[in-house]
Amino acid sequence: MATHRLVPRDYHNVLGTLPPVLSVASGDTVITETIDAAGYDKDGMQRARGPNPMNGPIFVEGAAPGDALRVDIVRMTPVSTTGWTRSALAANVVEPEAVRALPPRERATWLIDRQALTTRLQDPPKGLEYLTLPLEPMIGCFGVAPGQGQAISTATSGEYGGNMDYRLFGPGTSVWFPVSAEGALFFVGDCHATQGDGEIVGTGIETCFEVELTLSVEHRKLVWPRGETAEDIFPVGNARPLEQALQHATTEMLRWLAEDYGLDAVAASHLLGQVVRYDVGNVYDPAYTMACRVARKWLPPR
Repeated sequence: MATHRLVPRDYHNVLGTLPPVLSVASGDTVITETIDAAGYDKDGMQRARGPNPMNGPIFVEGAAPGDALRVDIVRMTPVSTTGWTRSALAANVVEPEAVRALPPRERATWLIDRQALTTRLQDPPKGLEYLTLPLEPMIGCFGVAPGQGQAISTATSGEYGGNMDYRLFGPGTSVWFPVSAEGALFFVGDCHATQGDGEIVGTGIETCFEVELTLSVEHRKLVWPRGETAEDIFPVGNARPLEQALQHATTEMLRWLAEDYGLDAVAASHLLGQVVRYDVGNVYDPAYTMACRVARKWLPPR
């Protein structure tokens, strides 16, 4: 298995069937440096326009429609000393009557300590002087080319992945995407130093990372992205309204429990009814994201 270093020359604001910038074998590892969601690099130079400029696409040999691309997130190393967020909640996450009372959506700078692996506001408002957060790196936007030759904005998400902004997409997580184009055509970008559920200010702490990913082709059928950590398994659904995203994630979990764990609909219903946890990935962008999560300790042995 080889390791490749991808140094981007161009960035893309869509995930689509575009000419690949790198070709790798299944099982190879790629190391690449991302820029932030507005297109700025670690030195503060603007390299691309937003939203969410992507590195790639990467062609994975042997990947064909009907396969799954497995992405192992090996490492995310911060390469910038600052990040940024918006300073007000999104209007759609509060009651309509409360929208007028929200502050202006200004840009706030966060300082990143790459040795201590912490972050804090550069100019904290009164009452938050104490706030220092641990870095919990995550990939906000990544995935494969959608089907039928589509090119879809990095502002949104779908079956192919995209701008899901789910906090468990970090180091140690494995993610599977359904392949719809030859070579899968994998994209990655929009990395966050940390983020709460929902991305409810419209950003995580947007910054730049060096990411290390292993890309592998697997012959398994799935409709929606799936992920797993050492503790949990979780399919992800992307849609609006939020209820539809939940439906996609739950249906994908039913398929997963049947295929890999031998549970019929009755057994799966009993299990999910008592142990399922639902996580909100993104409720800011055009498609919302829901994860249907089950702890491994509750799963039957394979």
